[in-house]
Amino acid sequence: MNQTLKGNSETVFKVVNPAGASPIVLVCEHASHAIPAQFDNLGLSGAPLTSHAAWDPGAMAVAQDMARELDAVLVTSCVSRLVYDCNRPPDAAGAMPAKSEIFDIPGNAKLSPVERASRAAQYYTPFRDALASVVAAKEKPVLVTIHSFTPIYHGAPRSVEIGVLHDSDTRLADAMLKTGAAHSPHITRRNEPYGPQDGVTHTLLEHGVSGGHPNVMLEIRNDLIATPAEQSLMAKQLSAWVSDACATLAKDPT
Repeated sequence: MNQTLKGNSETVFKVVNPAGASPIVLVCEHASHAIPAQFDNLGLSGAPLTSHAAWDPGAMAVAQDMARELDAVLVTSCVSRLVYDCNRPPDAAGAMPAKSEIFDIPGNAKLSPVERASRAAQYYTPFRDALASVVAAKEKPVLVTIHSFTPIYHGAPRSVEIGVLHDSDTRLADAMLKTGAAHSPHITRRNEPYGPQDGVTHTLLEHGVSGGHPNVMLEIRNDLIATPAEQSLMAKQLSAWVSDACATLAKDPT
């Protein structure tokens, strides 16, 4: 299942494995670095167009493998987060960033309110509505969003390898962190390298917390998922880890 704009072959979002039987709903907001032709690459060229500024390298492959492992539905955005970051509400500056880490984004520098509203209507609203529909179709949904992050940010290396992120609902994150050593050999930390203060929990709030559904955001350092073999292994580890945490919550939902 996917959504295209009328009169345009551009795919706005995809729903992978729509018949998935698991209560887990997977989300990958930064799955693609595609920039529709009408935006003329947002004034960019070269490395920024495929760098971590434009998408989350490896995240989509891990999410797809997890969808197979878990028999879960996966909802993904199909445009670069530089066009619209589907993990941000329309009124957030970062929804259409004028700068991403070290890169200025000329095509986003002077957007008018009308242009911002148009982008939100084209790319965010269909994605949000599709995800809301998938969540609503599950009896007891569990929301898991999949992201990756760069090993070096603003010149500083990051030692954390997997981040387990949450907002006000800590249930699933707590359950995962309690059993982390049994499922992953990687350095794992709570709300790193980002947290709610960075505005990264919008999807969790909008589709998880608001409905009382357990939710978590998983951030994977992208040098750990650079190859198909690494992506597959990470997906297996994360799938078993999330499944174990969900089973724990089912026994003690408080």
